[in-house]
Amino acid sequence: MSAKCLLFSQSFLFIILMHFATFSKLINTSGAQSGTSGDRLALLAIKSMIKGDPQGFLTSWNHSSTDFCQWQGVTCSPRHQRVTHLNLSNRGLIGTLSPSVGNLSFLRVIWFSNNSFSGEIPPEIGRLFRLRELHLRNNSFTGNIPATLMNCSNLQVLNLGNNNLVGKIHDWIGSFSMLSFLSLYENILQGGIPATITNCTNLQVLDLGLNNLVGKIPDGIGSMSMLSIFRLHDNILQGRIPPEIGHLFRLRELRLRNNSFTGNIPATITNCSNLQILRLGYNNLVGKIPDGIGSFSMLSYLALNDNILEGGIPPEIWRLSRLQELYLHNNSFTGNLLSISPTLRSLGLSFNNFGGGITFSHKRFGFNIFGPIR
Repeated sequence: MSAKCLLFSQSFLFIILMHFATFSKLINTSGAQSGTSGDRLALLAIKSMIKGDPQGFLTSWNHSSTDFCQWQGVTCSPRHQRVTHLNLSNRGLIGTLSPSVGNLSFLRVIWFSNNSFSGEIPPEIGRLFRLRELHLRNNSFTGNIPATLMNCSNLQVLNLGNNNLVGKIHDWIGSFSMLSFLSLYENILQGGIPATITNCTNLQVLDLGLNNLVGKIPDGIGSMSMLSIFRLHDNILQGRIPPEIGHLFRLRELRLRNNSFTGNIPATITNCSNLQILRLGYNNLVGKIPDGIGSFSMLSYLALNDNILEGGIPPEIWRLSRLQELYLHNNSFTGNLLSISPTLRSLGLSFNNFGGGITFSHKRFGFNIFGPIR
């Protein structure tokens, strides 16, 4: 090949590469503009479904303002200028959640708690593959928890408490391997607690209280070793409290009150030495208070009332230095009572079979004893 032909070929190749680079840049720029434009339109669609804004919080969300990253409640990524956080909590907003929220493809955090949103949670929310936190607590959402949420595999926080959601908690809840916070309390959920929930081994908070859940606490609950708050209160659960509960060494709060649990309080529960709140009242528990309850050195609230418990009160209960509220009424406890701890502010002992008197080691303003001791 002659030098002239070689020079022509190199020049031609250079021109082709330059055109390709320019074209790629145009495509990328166009894609970015399309994405930001889509975010703006999605935000305006969300606003259009909000019929009440008593604080005027969404005033900046308007067609004349093109820089949506400056709108109140909106946070964008510095690099792509795409919406990553949307915070409309505590604004008294009234309306429904637009399906267009699913077009905010870079969204990582949604805060819509403490408003008056109603209607169903749109299934389009399942398109948000980057979503890490979903906070819809304290609204009036209805319908089922959308099954499309299972696509949001990066979820770390799912907070849907205090709404009017119905249906079941489905098995796919166990696919959220990164989930650390799950709250579905105070809805109208039915069915059992899926066994797959024990796959969520990073859970620190599990709150399913105030629903209509039935069945038993799933086997394998002891594998959820990160749990610090565990609430199943005010449901229709039954069966025994599993001894595995004693494997939850980080547990600070256990609320199982107002169910139909039977059997003994498992002795292993005394392994949960970090407990601060233990509420087992209004069940059908039998037997005695486990030995070793004095290991609860952090305990401030203990409620075992309205069960079928018997035997004496372990003396170490009165030596729990942080105990402020103690409710043992409506059982079949016997024996004599010792001096009451000076830290107690509220005490329920009525409707048992205690003998002897009761000695108060302090006079505290506001101290309450509930009902007669017999």
